[in-house]
Amino acid sequence: MGVNVSVVAIDAGNSKTDVALIGEDGTVLATARGGGFQPPVVGVEAAIDVLAAALARAVAELPDPPVLSGHVSACLANADLPVEEAELATALEARGWGSSVEVRNDTFAILRAGVDQPRGVAVVCGAGINCVGMTPDGRVARFPAIGRISGDWGGGSGLAEEALWFAARAEDGRGEPSELARTLPGHFGLDSMYGLIEALHRGAIPLTRRHELTPVLFATAEAGDPVAAALVKRQAHEVVAMASVALDRLDLLEEEVPVLLGGSVLAARHPQLNDRIAALLAARAPKAEVSVVTEPPVLGAALLGLDRTGAAPEVHRRLRARYA
Repeated sequence: MGVNVSVVAIDAGNSKTDVALIGEDGTVLATARGGGFQPPVVGVEAAIDVLAAALARAVAELPDPPVLSGHVSACLANADLPVEEAELATALEARGWGSSVEVRNDTFAILRAGVDQPRGVAVVCGAGINCVGMTPDGRVARFPAIGRISGDWGGGSGLAEEALWFAARAEDGRGEPSELARTLPGHFGLDSMYGLIEALHRGAIPLTRRHELTPVLFATAEAGDPVAAALVKRQAHEVVAMASVALDRLDLLEEEVPVLLGGSVLAARHPQLNDRIAALLAARAPKAEVSVVTEPPVLGAALLGLDRTGAAPEVHRRLRARYA
């Protein structure tokens, strides 16, 4: 007799995928990790093949073949718009991993992982920036979060780009003096922004390494550089703007409600950023409870799956205890 899997939980980011097979009682039957989910780069079917490989590794951990007749809860990077979620759900349905499929943007997994019920707002600031909110009655608040064309500013990549811009102008005289002109090239062992610009332009330093400059920006701001500090301050305002709008859309501005911070930039808990976010948000939503999410997002995907199947509260508690 096969192992009955109630929820196939998938959390897939750009760099890695986590899969968890959940039993009817909330037990974690098996887990596995795979590569990143990048349909814009490799195409939808090739991207889903990466999920399939991770699922196969999870299935291989089971003592008996599974009965995959439950619900697939997939929280996926690059599912930025509802139309993309629907397209990916159709593609997943064709794989036959469950009797029902729900695809959400991966920010929803971070939010659900950090709350005991589907109620709250999460802002994720990693490579990019995104924000979602949800309430138990099914209402959601979200943003396209595609980048500057959808009104976004910041995130790790955006902060690095801004830091480079200000540092270049600080060195050549077009802009305000800033220590960034020294600290950014210094990170790569170079003595000038001109040298760093040349190295990035000609490929001596891969463009993918620009993300390394975000911690340098924060360190420079902490050391007292006003230009760097202004960028950190603006990032705080952007986070609070997204959170406040999401709370307002859900009629939660005046409620006691969790506001969760996730992603590498916010999880680093830079005092200049996180403390300012807490202070600014207190002025907009005085009852909001700000915290950094520490639970793994795949837990959120699994909890969303249990929400969908109508699992009892003790099933949710058992699952959460597994990841405590």
